[in-house]
Amino acid sequence: MTLLANSAAARDIENQVHPQTNLRLHREQGPFIVDKGAGVRVFDDDGRDYIETVAGLWCAALGFSANERIAKVAYEQLRTLGYYHSYRHRANHPSIDLAETLMRLAPVPMSKALFFSSGSEANDTAVKLAWYYHHAIGKPEKNKIIGRDKGYHGSTIGAISVSGKPDMHADFGLPLPQFRHAEMPHYYRFAEPGESEADFATRLADNLEKLILDEGPETVAAFFAEPVMGAGGGIVPPESYFEKVQAVLRRYEVLFVADEVICGFGRTGNWWGSQTFDLQPDMISCAKALSAAFQPISALLVNEKIYQAMLTESDKLGSFAHGSTYSGHPVATAVAREVIAIYEEEDLIGHAARVGGHMLRRLSELAEHPLVGDVTGVGLLTGVELVQDKATRQPYDPEFGLGARIDRHGHQNGLILRVVGDRIVFAPPLIISEGEVDEAVDRFRRTLDDTWAEVRELT
Repeated sequence: MTLLANSAAARDIENQVHPQTNLRLHREQGPFIVDKGAGVRVFDDDGRDYIETVAGLWCAALGFSANERIAKVAYEQLRTLGYYHSYRHRANHPSIDLAETLMRLAPVPMSKALFFSSGSEANDTAVKLAWYYHHAIGKPEKNKIIGRDKGYHGSTIGAISVSGKPDMHADFGLPLPQFRHAEMPHYYRFAEPGESEADFATRLADNLEKLILDEGPETVAAFFAEPVMGAGGGIVPPESYFEKVQAVLRRYEVLFVADEVICGFGRTGNWWGSQTFDLQPDMISCAKALSAAFQPISALLVNEKIYQAMLTESDKLGSFAHGSTYSGHPVATAVAREVIAIYEEEDLIGHAARVGGHMLRRLSELAEHPLVGDVTGVGLLTGVELVQDKATRQPYDPEFGLGARIDRHGHQNGLILRVVGDRIVFAPPLIISEGEVDEAVDRFRRTLDDTWAEVRELT
């Protein structure tokens, strides 16, 4: 690919490193430059439109348009107080308001909110607080953290260690040694022949218990789980899974951290995925739709048990020695509070449940396609499993690169897709209409047809 010397693409290649990108290939083909947005669509620098099927990175809940209401809030806050920190007893009104709002909305009683700039930071803090809590109650040996295969909790050292993503561990010297991983609850892919969802859930809960016993319950501090696994492929848990898993955690006094970074604020058709699946976590991390991606902000909510342990440690050590420069940033918290007000005023949570049902029905119509093995979803989050053999559920060889072929054809058909191996995940902005869902599904059907034609030519 030949690029003009001073073009935006050439300048990008020479000056910027992109996350989750083949860096050598990027030097050869250059970036896809998004120039503007409107609703659920983005436009490249040639003016061509694409329906964004996963809200950017699961986060642009209000879409990609200029939002004058949010812009005004940010502008007024920048004029009033553009920054101040929250260290050593300092506070600002927007962060106080947002913390109070999150306590009101929390799916189970929570005591306090801690603010950061990313989901990774929130989950890293949850790891630290699990260790902190057990030090406070006199059990410092409880320091092992259990995540799940293909779970994702962020890119920082602790968050990626609890994540079950070998590709993101490779050659970074990770995960850290005290992290373990249980099985992912992917019923379609891993259930045994004839095994019901309930039986599959029982087997996974029994295996989690065995893992805890093998490690020694006196050494296991916490278990992390997303209500629906996002980067794992939009994996909806099977019937009774969390009921059985939570019983195991209670039996061995293992803290439960619900990672709501993707699921929080309407994605599953409720305010929280914890409500959708009746979770009772000790800590809840959230980000992404917290500000609809208009500002970088995250929060970790802790229950009273965790907070009392934090008080104990603060008494012992003199202070709570944790934080970040932008914790409780007044502009970010003001924007997040206004975004939540929009969710409430426009009933976007109810809208997500209604339109999500329509999206699942429309995508389920594709189950007869030769490439589609399974379609599952909840709210505005649906995963489509691609297979080579529908009867045996056999996937294509990874070297065949089916996902990359789908992604390329989707791009040609005006779709930005989230491809996870042999799964395509749909999690569009919460504002998407049924008509826009129909258009996206029609474009996806063409994408499947184009890919199938290519597959038949090659096999």
